[in-house]
Amino acid sequence: MSKPKVFVTRIIPKQGIELLRRETDTEVWEDKIPPPYETLLAKVKKMEGLLCLLTDKIDANLIDEAGKPLKVISQMAVGFDNIDIAAATERGIPVGHTPGVLTDTTADFAFTLLMAAARRIVEGEHFVKKGLWITWDPTLLMGQDIHNATLGLIGFGRIGKGMAKRASGFNMRILCHDPWADMKAARKLNVEMGTMDEVLAEADFVSMHIPLMPETHHLISAHQFSLMKSTSILINTARGSVVDPDALYQALRSGDIAYAALDVTEPEPIQTDDPLLTLDNCMIVPHIASSSVATRTRMANMAVENMMAGLMGRKLPYCANPEVYD
Repeated sequence: MSKPKVFVTRIIPKQGIELLRRETDTEVWEDKIPPPYETLLAKVKKMEGLLCLLTDKIDANLIDEAGKPLKVISQMAVGFDNIDIAAATERGIPVGHTPGVLTDTTADFAFTLLMAAARRIVEGEHFVKKGLWITWDPTLLMGQDIHNATLGLIGFGRIGKGMAKRASGFNMRILCHDPWADMKAARKLNVEMGTMDEVLAEADFVSMHIPLMPETHHLISAHQFSLMKSTSILINTARGSVVDPDALYQALRSGDIAYAALDVTEPEPIQTDDPLLTLDNCMIVPHIASSSVATRTRMANMAVENMMAGLMGRKLPYCANPEVYD
């Protein structure tokens, strides 16, 4: 009996791919760059399963090109804004994702960015490597205290809650804007709720923890930066497009805010000639918030669990469109 055919759009952690190869006829795109859309269109034909990443555009046209053989789409990511969920549901195709697993790892990283930005770690490293450290200087690279400062959270989902837990260890005041917040959890973590304007105006650190949707696109732009303290620091581990990059550049350059620490950008990856890369007060890393060995391995395994369930006609354990089973 032939094994079901599966296309994987990138190399994923070894444990997951080995499990997939034991059970399926697996083809893996091994280039570091995601497969071009036209290539993806060709590859999905006659495939029963598609294991993709958030860098892949999975739209209605691609799903139609895959045709009737396609039984399941499994994404190795929490978010799925790159997939046309409505189109998949309409065609009876369950879509898997990997929720929950990266919460603590990402919260750890977001708080790492906060600390590195506050204490100007990257600037300090560059200072030393350039041979500029000639003596102890009482005014050299003075940063900002984290303890007793105010943390502003935009979004209070799993990762937002994780940030609140970490902030409590530094005796920070925690403000949050989230119209759909879990108020019981907020009270337990001593989180104060406020309007967006209130949070931006009072916070020393503003950390983004919201999904990318039409209503959150460029949610933080010129007006929002004008409300923030000149000493404030923006941290973004959510999606690049929730922050307007042009407005961010102007805010950093003019001193409307002090610093930005970004794990995500618009576009992604950021272009090498992007003006944000010219600023000393902007730290950018390549979307690695969930990139610990344990977390990425678990994400791969969850994606494979979803894939195997879909191929065998079972409900996906981590399904982004459970309505497909109605």
